[in-house]
Amino acid sequence: MAAVETAKSRIFNKIAVALVLLATIIYLIPLYWIGSTAFKPRAAATTVPPTVVFQPEVTGFVKLFTKRVQLRKAVPEEKYNAAKWYEKLVYDAGQRIITASPFLSRFWNSILIAVTSTFLAVSLGTITAYGFSRFKVAGENDWLFFILSTRMLPPVVVAIPIFLMFRTIGLVDSHIGLILLYTAFNLSFCVWLMKGFMDEIPIEYEEAALVDGYTRFETFWKIVLPQSATGIAATSVFSFIIAWNEYALALMMTNRNAQTAPPFIPSQLGSGMIDWTTIAAGTFIFLFPVAVFTFFLRKHLLRGVTFGAIRK
Repeated sequence: MAAVETAKSRIFNKIAVALVLLATIIYLIPLYWIGSTAFKPRAAATTVPPTVVFQPEVTGFVKLFTKRVQLRKAVPEEKYNAAKWYEKLVYDAGQRIITASPFLSRFWNSILIAVTSTFLAVSLGTITAYGFSRFKVAGENDWLFFILSTRMLPPVVVAIPIFLMFRTIGLVDSHIGLILLYTAFNLSFCVWLMKGFMDEIPIEYEEAALVDGYTRFETFWKIVLPQSATGIAATSVFSFIIAWNEYALALMMTNRNAQTAPPFIPSQLGSGMIDWTTIAAGTFIFLFPVAVFTFFLRKHLLRGVTFGAIRK
């Protein structure tokens, strides 16, 4: 017999839908603001009240990818007419391009460091979680608490001793240094999250495989890893986001060679007042890798929400 929807339940459902829509709109406002500011003229970026309707332009993106200086005199008309379209945008802003900016190299550093550290943290975390889940470890609770305790302090608290150690061994402003740091700080998170997923996998699957002649490694590789794909996907997304957005350590431990995008983007302040369009353009581009990575793993993330609902 189908349930009868009462007037009270209909009102409650409408209120719930309205609250969800309101929360979604509030959540999307900062994203819209960053995206719209990236395409605004500089004069319209800080107006009060805010400018909502405007003529889009890409001057902020051009400034992000270039280094410029102020014009001391007007550009001759023949030189202006012969300039490329993006040079004209900079001329119109009272500047001229001198060279390309290091934004692309900083963006590549972010991708390299975040992807590598995520792979290492998730790989080591998965193996460690499997060990804690399947074997009796002396002082298991103490070890798990010790691993968790490494997340109790913000990374910036230990930045100074880490900087001194890294300077001694030559890892300051190096890709390897940041990869090791991000891997270490993400490892505890990966262990705890993956242990929950490992505990949900019925151990009978592994016992059957061992009876069939599989080795312990083959059982882990062919049975456990496919079963924990949802957990690995969810853990990878969160670890990647943490490494991708990390600012404090990247600011303190890097300067030029291994500097990532988060500390570089705020440095594009411009001359005179702050050029928010350039900063918004960098932030707009910076959002894409995380959005794409999450999009491709969305199916695993949705399955991960109900992971463990069917128990042994």
